[in-house]
Amino acid sequence: MLKVGLTGSIAVGKSFVCDVFGELGCHILDADQVARDMVSPGTKGIRQVVESFGNSVLLADGSLDRSKLGSIVFADEEKRLQLNSIVHPLVIEAQDEWLAAREHEDPRGIAVIEAALMIEAGGYKRYDKLIVVWCEPEIQLNRLMLRDNLSPADASRRIASQMPQDEKKQYADFLIDTSNGFDETRRQSTEVFSHLSVLVGHTS
Repeated sequence: MLKVGLTGSIAVGKSFVCDVFGELGCHILDADQVARDMVSPGTKGIRQVVESFGNSVLLADGSLDRSKLGSIVFADEEKRLQLNSIVHPLVIEAQDEWLAAREHEDPRGIAVIEAALMIEAGGYKRYDKLIVVWCEPEIQLNRLMLRDNLSPADASRRIASQMPQDEKKQYADFLIDTSNGFDETRRQSTEVFSHLSVLVGHTS
């Protein structure tokens, strides 16, 4: 099993790239979705979040008020690190269980784990190869404003809270540039998949 990390900054097109890899036969895990599952109502994760941030981060139905929590952690680096220290260990544990199951099913497969903060959290070191998805900064800003209905200032602040794209690129074994639309992104993703397929042919 070849274990591949896939990351990139906010609103650069990671989900589309993962969809292409899934169509090509890779096993895909969205670590950010796993993180959401880890803080769903009734979980150990949400209890720890409430202990740290108070009941104000809960909605009336007991689920997490993500926009409220987001406004807190994006404005305060210390609080963002505190949230990560709760969620990341739970996510790593769930990832490990998923990887073990996929490896048992498909020993010569390719497992792709997608996570926005893989480099910042150090998780990229756990994988055989790292793919960094990126796009031109002005395109990223426009995509984020449209996707999340944010003002230019709010979108810029969210982008600035993450590691700069140029810094992320330095960690990459493979780069995929989504600036030029879906067809070109699909072409690059398919090319990277071809390289990964060659590699997995030499792993056991």
